[in-house]
Amino acid sequence: MTGSTRSTPADRLDDDDYPAYTMGRAAEMIGATPAFLRALGEAQLITPLRSDGGHRRYSRYQLRIASRARELVDAGTPIDTACRIIILEDQLEEALRLNEELRQNAGTPQTPGSP
Repeated sequence: MTGSTRSTPADRLDDDDYPAYTMGRAAEMIGATPAFLRALGEAQLITPLRSDGGHRRYSRYQLRIASRARELVDAGTPIDTACRIIILEDQLEEALRLNEELRQNAGTPQTPGSP
């Protein structure tokens, strides 16, 4: 089919949000235990998707967040505090991104009739 927009499983290889990793594999990849990943879920830092069988599945994006949490916890930060720090870091990053976007748009001339 020429011009098809149908996606294939291979298209998901670069998708940071695709839940490709089982709990065991995810824990192994970040050097943590499954219990640590469950604790991050309980703290609502990350919410893994569930497979049809009910097993937790993690994306690369979630693993980066979990890895950051592990760094903080390994440095002696309590897990709840580590989760709060990561949430605040994420909010700051988003605010800085929006601020930069607004700065760039402020320099763009408005067309007549635009707000």
